[in-house]
Amino acid sequence: MTPPDPHQIAQVAGSSVITTRPVPGGDVCQALRIDLLDTRSLFVKHRSGAPPGMFRSEAAGLCWLGSAGALRVPDVVAVDDDWLALEWIDRGVAGTATDEALGRGLARLHRAGAPGFGADHPGFIGPLAVPNAPRDTWPEFLAECRLVPLAYAAGLDSGSRRMLDRVLARLPDLVGPVEPPARLHGDLWAGNCMTDQGGAPVLVDPAAVGGHREVDLAMMLLFGGFPERVFAAYHEEYPLQPGWRERVGLNQLIPLLVHAALFGGAYHGSVRRLLDDLA
Repeated sequence: MTPPDPHQIAQVAGSSVITTRPVPGGDVCQALRIDLLDTRSLFVKHRSGAPPGMFRSEAAGLCWLGSAGALRVPDVVAVDDDWLALEWIDRGVAGTATDEALGRGLARLHRAGAPGFGADHPGFIGPLAVPNAPRDTWPEFLAECRLVPLAYAAGLDSGSRRMLDRVLARLPDLVGPVEPPARLHGDLWAGNCMTDQGGAPVLVDPAAVGGHREVDLAMMLLFGGFPERVFAAYHEEYPLQPGWRERVGLNQLIPLLVHAALFGGAYHGSVRRLLDDLA
């Protein structure tokens, strides 16, 4: 993967380069740290031949999440087709205050709301493009913009597709009580929540969209890494509807289909078992 020209990035950022070095960037991208003459440091995600709109979508999502003022997100410095430059945030150590702040901050983020179910920027979950055109109801958006296109990307077998069809037919009953669209991170596993040096939680790598708030909570429960105090603090700030834990499986279909599309293997079995439970 050819890295971008750090001098070009620095120029766009209005400064010049002092030093640059590679840093961990995750499964989808590689990354650089660029230290600038004006004392700023940048975290630059890059991917040669990135899907069109991927980084611009992430930049738009970060700005939208940040505008709620609920939780810290990195400031967007500059963006291009193959890279995204963000403010560098030094990592700190999480504690009980971090858990409290994350739960209450996420509740405030969700409560900040969205104009509808969807978004005005292109949709991506990792490198996978997904539709983001707004729909009138959550079941419509969940079916047409997430479950159906992700099932296609994952290449589900015929048996799983038949079970998915049965789940789709029942979605209005399965999703629970009607709620207004929440401002979602959209890909909130533990690796996408870091802690700054002040102990505050920081959200990164979003797939931001207007949707049902239980989606973020279900993702947080899928791979673990979030203490129970986070969920308790959330519920105290913005009480969850009865039965939300019974709906976790439905809402985990989105990330499991993403993983089946990207990594295949055992994730196809996880999707099939979950569909069997729901159908």
